[in-house]
Amino acid sequence: MEPKRWDPIVKLTHWGIVAAVIGNTLFTEEGSGWHIWIGYGLAALLALRLLWGLVGPREARFSAFPPSLARVRSHLAEIRNGQVTHHASHNPLGTLMVYAIWATLLIVIGTGVAMSGPPPANPSALRGEHVEGADDREAEQDEAEMRVPGAAAAEGEGGEEGEDEEGPLGELHELAVNLLYVLIALHLMGVVFESRRSGPGVIRAILPGGKQD
Repeated sequence: MEPKRWDPIVKLTHWGIVAAVIGNTLFTEEGSGWHIWIGYGLAALLALRLLWGLVGPREARFSAFPPSLARVRSHLAEIRNGQVTHHASHNPLGTLMVYAIWATLLIVIGTGVAMSGPPPANPSALRGEHVEGADDREAEQDEAEMRVPGAAAAEGEGGEEGEDEEGPLGELHELAVNLLYVLIALHLMGVVFESRRSGPGVIRAILPGGKQD
């Protein structure tokens, strides 16, 4: 079999997604403009990779690594017997992990976009932060509420309802993010295990300019 070569788009989306996840985990505040902007960048990278799975080279297409429990069982049998088979794309266990990570990322992105809306013009702003002129509008609204009995109470009920609507989304977002961390940890352990079992080419294949032996 020819050495595996991940094409530049696969490498770009892979490492771009890694950088986006690390950035939003370690370097941004949840709800901040930077967090939202990085989330939209993550969405763009994932969309590019999924599109590449339809129109990219043979090894990058979904048809090259369809999920199959039968292939997973056969792969596990090979591991038990000490056999090594080099795959043109992901091995069967890696295939399941890739689709699980993509599905989880879609949930993370979808819930994040639903909660944040469009990215703010100022990346340093926090979600819900007042923009120029907002204080004047708020003062006018408060004055109108004083003239209409019960308006403030109605708004308060509406605000609580809005928070309730965001509550399940926030919980789902947090759950998906935590699941993503677990999948990433399992993915890293799988890469280490496979590189020890079949050689370091598994890691070299995804590095810039690298290929699998």
